[in-house]
Amino acid sequence: MLTVIREYLNQAGHSPFRRWFTGLDALAAAKVATALYRLEQGNFSSVKHIGGGLFEYKINFGPGYRLYFGREGEEIIILLGGGSKKRQQADIESALACWQDYKKRRAGR
Repeated sequence: MLTVIREYLNQAGHSPFRRWFTGLDALAAAKVATALYRLEQGNFSSVKHIGGGLFEYKINFGPGYRLYFGREGEEIIILLGGGSKKRQQADIESALACWQDYKKRRAGR
């Protein structure tokens, strides 16, 4: 069964992941797209749980790109953001805030 990947949208309807992704050069974007394909296929070998329901996918390319996401059940991934090793802590804090907002708004439906 394929994993469904969705982007988190903030209250203004913007995706932090999309904003980051569109700033990448073509080769980096291709590496990220490959990582997303692997996640969609259920390959979580480069993923680690980093706390608070947040996961990090490490891409060994360039500055050490990372994808941040939360999981809704076993089949749905919510992309929260991306970044590099250099900004890792700030990116994790931002992704965690997005994840908490997502869960709060989801619970309020």
